[in-house]
Amino acid sequence: MKIEVDFDRCQSNALCMQSAPSVFEVRDDGFLYILQDAPGEELRQSVEEAVANCPTQAISIQD
Repeated sequence: MKIEVDFDRCQSNALCMQSAPSVFEVRDDGFLYILQDAPGEELRQSVEEAVANCPTQAISIQD
């Protein structure tokens, strides 16, 4: 699984970070950072939740 973020659409609202904090982080500078762009399958459920909760649909999973 590989995570892709369309940073043109991302609003850095941290909803993804709430779902998958070991994968996504919004730092003090107000920008989203991907901590693991290819997380293991054990994180799939939380990453899928982050994708579903993204209000701008900026996150996708490539298998």
